[in-house]
Amino acid sequence: MIQFDNVHKSFGPKKVLQGVNLSIAKGSSMVIIGGSGTGKSVMLKSVLGLITPDSGTISVDGHDARTEDRDAFLARFGMLFQGAALFDSMTVWQNVAFRLLRGRLKRPKAEAREIAIEKLRRVGLTPDVADLFPSELSGGMQKRVGLARAIAAEPEIIFFDEPTTGLDPIMSGVINDLIREIVVEMGATAMTITHDMTSVRAIADEVAMLHGGVIQWSGPVAQMDNSGDPYLTQFIAGSAEGPIEAVR
Repeated sequence: MIQFDNVHKSFGPKKVLQGVNLSIAKGSSMVIIGGSGTGKSVMLKSVLGLITPDSGTISVDGHDARTEDRDAFLARFGMLFQGAALFDSMTVWQNVAFRLLRGRLKRPKAEAREIAIEKLRRVGLTPDVADLFPSELSGGMQKRVGLARAIAAEPEIIFFDEPTTGLDPIMSGVINDLIREIVVEMGATAMTITHDMTSVRAIADEVAMLHGGVIQWSGPVAQMDNSGDPYLTQFIAGSAEGPIEAVR
């Protein structure tokens, strides 16, 4: 579904992506791991066209992402942002139905609200939450609302940006389980970026480690612990000793 072919991207003198090659199969859940500042978010933004690579190609479902009609192209994606990124001035249901109230996906207001409440139920929130504002919700509830918004338009591809950041271990587990269930139910292709190894084990079918501007290792999550790759082994263990230099 998503293919990176020799993708390079620099910001001034800083080379971030230096020949990324990666395939994400249709209907699979790929988790990208790597240290802070290694370029995980740059990969994600490059797929969406928010960042333009200096060279190389990114294709989605066999088509060059840069040549597609932007509205139709973006309509295929859902996104759970880090920190949920809800609109403070909108009620919960309006946040969930954001894409259904405007643009090419626009639905009648009553229908959009009905869909929003259905998606809220899917992530474990009751209909009475619909008319609250984000400030009236806990962090875990806000994350669930963000997840409901990500799936409201039934996207083919869903991106998850650090889905458990700022959550306690129990709520992180709840969000991980929800993500896994929803991705499987929808048959969606998922791309997640995270530092949380618990999330990796809960969400991933495949794992790719980005280091030094390239994919250092990729493979099934079941092979991750016995990869034999010293970079991946150090990252999983969270050890200061190894080939990855810790910034002190």
